[in-house]
Amino acid sequence: MIKSMTGFASLTHENEHATIAISVKTVNHRYLDLQLRLSQTVADLEPRIRQLVQQHVSRGRVDVSVSVQLRTPAAPTVELNAEFTAALASALEAARATGLVSGPLSPGDLLRMPQALVVRERSLDLDALVVAEASAAVEAALAQALREMDVMRSHEGDHLRTDLESRRQGLGDLAERLSAAAEQGRAGVETRLLERVRELRLDALADETLVAQEVVRVAARSDVSEEVTRLRGHLAHWLALADGPEPCGRKLDFLLQEMNREVNTIGSKADGLRVSELIITAKAELEKMREQVQNVE
Repeated sequence: MIKSMTGFASLTHENEHATIAISVKTVNHRYLDLQLRLSQTVADLEPRIRQLVQQHVSRGRVDVSVSVQLRTPAAPTVELNAEFTAALASALEAARATGLVSGPLSPGDLLRMPQALVVRERSLDLDALVVAEASAAVEAALAQALREMDVMRSHEGDHLRTDLESRRQGLGDLAERLSAAAEQGRAGVETRLLERVRELRLDALADETLVAQEVVRVAARSDVSEEVTRLRGHLAHWLALADGPEPCGRKLDFLLQEMNREVNTIGSKADGLRVSELIITAKAELEKMREQVQNVE
């Protein structure tokens, strides 16, 4: 199955206890790289969230953001910075002793000094039932976001499959043309060698048996039937992977390496200008397919 590694989904869920915002983004990566950003309220859900994501994604970088805002109000606290106020009082006493200032500090004076007072928000103790309901809602919302992301990735995967299948068929045609061109090249080599043998027959010192063996060896070295057969097999295997139920990006990438190896071998063994032209075309198509396969899960 060809599915893109690129996808995105986001949603917001609200109930009487909380507002939950979830976003899921996936991009290309050689392996599964899962990055989570969770609100502290549902931090304990991390193993479950990883499990849910792995049910939908097998490869790629996945960024999951889960924000939970409970409707429980926060209680502010105000703390006096004792060290700062002690130092301030000591400095004021020294100033009074020299007549620089007079009179006591007022509350307004302290409020104008950011270092004197520290204001914090302290969350009230959360009810266990509220947290449990929020956790369940997060799981449900994340599952929905992952399904929506899958739809996007499958849709883009259909476009990738169409392009790759067109190129696969083109490679199949190139394989047949390469086979025919290589056979013509091999026949040409044999013809030239046989003509040379006839010339050598005029030489009494020539060993016709050795010459005939050399002709056979040269012809065998230019035979690419095995490589063409393996290339056809790789192309058939590609189709089986693309139509199968499992993610196939890594396997397709491996098949492309094998096909490139067969094409290189054909280019080194076969003879003829037409073969060289076809080899260049085949390698260009393989490179285009390799670039596309980098997007396949």
